[in-house]
Amino acid sequence: MKQSATVLALILLLFTEIFGLNEASANTKTPSINDERMALYRKVEAVTQIPWYYLAGIDQFERSVRRARRDLPKENGLISIYYSPRQWVGPLNPNINDTNPKSIHFFGGIGLDGNGDGKADRNDDEDVLYTFAHYITTYGTDKRYIKIALWEYYQRDKSVGIIMNNARLFEKYGLDIIDKHAFPIPLRWNYSYRSTWGDRRGWGGLRIHEGTDIFAGYGTPVRSTSYGVVELKGWNKYGGWRIGIRDLNNNYHYYAHLSGFEKNLRPGQLVEAGQVIGYVGSSGYGPPGTSGKFPPHLHYGIYKDNGITEWSFDPYPSLRNWERQERQRKK
Repeated sequence: MKQSATVLALILLLFTEIFGLNEASANTKTPSINDERMALYRKVEAVTQIPWYYLAGIDQFERSVRRARRDLPKENGLISIYYSPRQWVGPLNPNINDTNPKSIHFFGGIGLDGNGDGKADRNDDEDVLYTFAHYITTYGTDKRYIKIALWEYYQRDKSVGIIMNNARLFEKYGLDIIDKHAFPIPLRWNYSYRSTWGDRRGWGGLRIHEGTDIFAGYGTPVRSTSYGVVELKGWNKYGGWRIGIRDLNNNYHYYAHLSGFEKNLRPGQLVEAGQVIGYVGSSGYGPPGTSGKFPPHLHYGIYKDNGITEWSFDPYPSLRNWERQERQRKK
């Protein structure tokens, strides 16, 4: 009897250990790619005093640019800031794969050793991020000097503006908002749409239709499809009352023919995916206030910026995807 009790106690102990391990495993969160990036941003912030959200804003801008351009290689690691081999090692360096910080410096290269391993490696995320952050520190660490450093580097006001707005979004919402989206019309409202990008348009001169028309009744709420910054709000003779919002992927979302705007919406405002920004109407094709020349609908377009120029692309596949995802979330 005593032996049976001992065996039973051992079995109970074994079960406790097994379930305890399982519980511990269940409570252990696997670090996400954003967690790993945040750890790098924070580490470089501690060394350089550049706030992490500026580093994240730069990195995200570069990631979007690299994915939109064919002349730049796609990113391989966590950090997407790109330096060409020649930029990194110096214009006259005979060793294009040089990782020696001293010889890189001697030949005027930009590469630095960010993690203290004695190498300035262009393929090391920490070295790359530290190199860019160090460049910024040569101008200063507050917002005004960071903007100056970015302008000197990119030589483009629009790129600087996008990066600074990326930083604002990351500072307020964190990193996990990059790929969060919503369908522009609340799913409980009546609406219909099909692919109309590229169709001919004749009012004001022959041109293609740079968007998808979503037909809905007057006053139907229009929502931001992403987290972003309001870049534009006002009247256009083609689009009527319209809004432009830039997201974290360098996409400019264009909402046109509105009957009105959500109260207090203003340029420079941060918006969330799913936030109401305006209402469906039929404004446009004339001077300010013109309305009723076509059935009420939302013209929705997306434009991609690649750090040099901007172009329209078909938003229909994205709309179908966001609509499907939202229906799945509501189940």
